[in-house]
Amino acid sequence: MSLADALPPSLNLPPHLSAHKYFLVCTLTVAAWDTLVLSPRTWRLLRQPGWPTLKILFHFMRIFMPAEFIVVAVAFFDTKWSQDTCQKFYLFEPICTAILLAAASVVHVIRIHAIYDKNRSVLAVMSTLFAVQVVITAVCCGFYRSVPLLVGQGCIAGPRHNWVGIYWVAPTLLYSVSFGLALMRSIDSLQTKPLSPWKLMLRDGLNLYGAIWVVNMTNMLFWFIMKPTDNKDPVKTIVTSMAAVLTTSMTLRIILSVRGSLDHGGSFALSASSGATSSRTTHVISGRSAHPTNISTNNPHTYTLDEIQSKPEGEWGVVDVDAKSSVNDAENKGPVGGLVGSAEDRDTISPGVGVKITIDREVGYDNRSYRK
Repeated sequence: MSLADALPPSLNLPPHLSAHKYFLVCTLTVAAWDTLVLSPRTWRLLRQPGWPTLKILFHFMRIFMPAEFIVVAVAFFDTKWSQDTCQKFYLFEPICTAILLAAASVVHVIRIHAIYDKNRSVLAVMSTLFAVQVVITAVCCGFYRSVPLLVGQGCIAGPRHNWVGIYWVAPTLLYSVSFGLALMRSIDSLQTKPLSPWKLMLRDGLNLYGAIWVVNMTNMLFWFIMKPTDNKDPVKTIVTSMAAVLTTSMTLRIILSVRGSLDHGGSFALSASSGATSSRTTHVISGRSAHPTNISTNNPHTYTLDEIQSKPEGEWGVVDVDAKSSVNDAENKGPVGGLVGSAEDRDTISPGVGVKITIDREVGYDNRSYRK
């Protein structure tokens, strides 16, 4: 009797099943790490007022993802699970994963629609892909089976047929289109504000969209290229758990990378970073006089900076430093605060009049976000 034959079934594992268990351990590690790292940002988001759709989806996936894979891990590593119990449980993972992927896909639909300035054509394309995904994943859940393993080797759900892999084709197609549209939007923005590829990637979260696409494409390769040795070989589903966890993790970060409010999916990063906020400030010019000069007129004249800069210097007079100007002094009708307007403007100034200059200021924001 060989040493392998002397081992219990829980330790005497085929190579692919052993790899599956190691990979699930890596998946649980990523899920635990992600839950720990995002805890402070989750708390800050929770304290923000309002409950837009992206915020609700964030907290749902934040709780649902680790809860699902904790249960899956218990079923997979518990050596006392019988095949009878597994027959009642094996659909748990495909159904829960379909729900998790649907939530992540809704985030992509909302976000891509938002960065394209609520374009209806983009919304129609993304919504159609989402509807196809929901239907396909729901149908494919009925074609899973319990992988016939020995007692102590765990409970795993596997496909009955190879075409069941379209379960992952539908979301992969949606994430591919999402990545492509996000990339095109970022490239188009270079005409307005040139950036290096590295800064562009970080500003628009292209690394997040790209990571989701890569992990789902890798999962597709395992589904349609890897050949199982027999019906007990779970090689096709090795990457499925990791694909679901990383898709969720990167989607959570897409939500956190939204600048400004999460209402209606937020806005494109360029509009948040280079958009200017206009502010209007009114300054009342008065001389060094005891008489009040902050008095409104019946027919005020508004000056802009462009008008002031465009006027010849000869049109403005400078009053002596020691001179006292008063809007009530008939002898000093022209000078107001050291500035003398044109003859036409002076005629409109009556006793008790002050000159108000309104300045339009544009404040630009760089790529960094600032706290209010």
